[in-house]
Amino acid sequence: MSGPDISGDIVELRVHGVSGANPEEVLNLQQTAQVAGDRNGGFYRTRPRYPDTTNPHGVTLEAYRWGDLPSGTVTRALGLVFLLPFMLVNVAIWMRPANPGSEALVRSLCRLLALTLTVLYVLAIAGIALDLVGWKCLDSPRCLAGRSWLSWLSGRSVGLRLAVLALVPVIAISLIWRVSNRPGRTFEAFRAPEQVSGHRLGAVGQWDAEPLVGRLRSLHVAAAFATLNLTLLLARAATGATAATVALTVATAVVLAACVGCLCTPPLIDRAAADRRFDRVTTALRTAAIVLTVVVVAYVLASPQPWDGRRGLPGYDTTLAGLFVAQTTLLAALGVVLLRRRDRPRGATPLFGLGALAIAATGISVAVAYAAELVYRAADFLDRDVPTGTGIAAGPPRAYTWAIYGFLRGVLVTLIVAGLLIVISRRSRRRAAAAIVAHDYPDPPPEASSRLRQVRDAIARARFTEKLVPLAVLYGCLAGLATATTTVGLLGQFPSDVIERNVGLPADAVTFAIAFGSWLIAAIIVGLILGSIFAYRTLPFRRHVGVLWDLGTFWPRAAHPFAPPCYAERAVPELTRRITYLVESGHAVLLNGHSHGSVLLAATVLQLPPEIVSRVALLTHGSPLRRLYARLFPAYIDEAALQDIGRRVGWRWVNLWRDTDPIGGWVFSAHRPPPAATTSDPAPAVDRRQRDPGGVVTPASDSVPPPIHGHWPDETDESFIEAVRELAQRLGGRADPPGQGRAT
Repeated sequence: MSGPDISGDIVELRVHGVSGANPEEVLNLQQTAQVAGDRNGGFYRTRPRYPDTTNPHGVTLEAYRWGDLPSGTVTRALGLVFLLPFMLVNVAIWMRPANPGSEALVRSLCRLLALTLTVLYVLAIAGIALDLVGWKCLDSPRCLAGRSWLSWLSGRSVGLRLAVLALVPVIAISLIWRVSNRPGRTFEAFRAPEQVSGHRLGAVGQWDAEPLVGRLRSLHVAAAFATLNLTLLLARAATGATAATVALTVATAVVLAACVGCLCTPPLIDRAAADRRFDRVTTALRTAAIVLTVVVVAYVLASPQPWDGRRGLPGYDTTLAGLFVAQTTLLAALGVVLLRRRDRPRGATPLFGLGALAIAATGISVAVAYAAELVYRAADFLDRDVPTGTGIAAGPPRAYTWAIYGFLRGVLVTLIVAGLLIVISRRSRRRAAAAIVAHDYPDPPPEASSRLRQVRDAIARARFTEKLVPLAVLYGCLAGLATATTTVGLLGQFPSDVIERNVGLPADAVTFAIAFGSWLIAAIIVGLILGSIFAYRTLPFRRHVGVLWDLGTFWPRAAHPFAPPCYAERAVPELTRRITYLVESGHAVLLNGHSHGSVLLAATVLQLPPEIVSRVALLTHGSPLRRLYARLFPAYIDEAALQDIGRRVGWRWVNLWRDTDPIGGWVFSAHRPPPAATTSDPAPAVDRRQRDPGGVVTPASDSVPPPIHGHWPDETDESFIEAVRELAQRLGGRADPPGQGRAT
């Protein structure tokens, strides 16, 4: 797409954060035009025919909008809700410690946990189709009454019923296989140049992830079909295993074990994009699993043996409990590895080393809650809300009941601890906030007392961010414990019975709590769906609910192939290409990144070649680089990477931060008061603290005091304007103040 000529010596390229802002908001202008990119992500600048266009000697404003890359359509936004567990486990692999000695082990454990989510997905669908419908409902006249669409299978042989209903999980596997195979093609045309920096963050947007994702996809599809095969074969073997049953079970187990072995061998699966030799192995495993599924279904259909007469699908409860045991074991192993190899970066809470465990356990917990709720709602639909035992007999497996109980327990305990932590830390946070307010607003007039309290409370709330990670780790541990307790269902016990016998709490109260937990999960899922729709249609709402998607899909798919695609695979190469073009056209570039936009720009700077980056300056504000990313992703953003970014731009870097910001913060030094001018280290001079708000007294020209901006950008702030002017001068150009020939 062509655009207007560049008239200024310097181009200020603005990159927004996770708000999904439109171009007019990023540029703070009303009339803009796209000059590069497409409707999902592109570059914008002011229209030349309007009076607020660029001053010939000023800075040319340009914006890069990437907000629609993660969730640009309603379908994609809704897909993110159901792919949330996959995304969370995928993020966990990027949160591993910087210690290289643990990298291979953490990669393997995260990929095995990701595989268990695919297995759980198949078991949940099979639990509805094969267990609830094929085994229980079709033998219940009350369940079949008035359901002509289902009663045609009644009276048929069990083998025929299971063979026909096995098509449901087959379709579900094919659907998610198809969905995961399409999005990656969107970003194939966007490839960055060869890596310049040796830091891992610079490689995030350089990935040609499709070969790795293709291998993972083949392994997960193979494991999915193998899971379906084992479910059918275990049911078939309940009345006695024939030679054919044993042979098919062994063949299926070999395929599943081979998938596990491949995921535990990073040198094989993480081969370079050009090395496709291992792809033939994963494709062969996928093909073998599909062929085995056809054979198993045919065998179940034709087998003359009688079937077991128990009320539940034979072997299903045991398989489900075995999966939960495997997930618990993997989570425990991951926790041990992280505790032994965790990093202690400067200023970080020690629990940050368990970030990968917390996010992985949360992903597992959400997936288990999804599966349990799906099966429970299907059971309620089939039962027509009749009392348990009179409809489809035994109802859902006990493991799902324990799963809902564990989810409710984890949520309640975390909320209680969070409330206690808020109360306990309030005094210290308010004390620190009061000291900041007293320093920023000395000798305030009496009428400003109410506003001063509001500012103090805003700063105190912003300082609670550091407490969130320990809470996440607590929930992760509780989620792992909840997964472990699901195995109690193998003993034939319900939570209400166990709690009444050991704690004394009435069984009816526990049953009510579990029912409440089930509806709570349903409400959360419905809320996520509605939130996704409103986030797509309502930009202000997207600012609040779109944060998780934007942060989670920044990282490439390296653990779970069914996770949403990584938009950084397009955004970073596209930024690199645009900056290179601008510099080669004879212009300097001032990169301006707010919030997550600063992370995109950090990865971009690490990819720019020396001859390009020598004409680049960097302005970040509301940046989470140090406060969140360096702590949560220590293997990719550390002190060395931040120092390298500063050196590459010749320390033409200014980072603006506020005490009222709950997300952004300083990068190198908080320095209150400012550092001495005689220091030889340029890093501390990068950070500039912005007083927020600008004042606590209502100015004569207004009817309310200046607003508290917090994490919101404010390009009209004097410190922001001064930073732009300073960086433009250091680049060798000249920037006119806003309002004198240009608008900001």
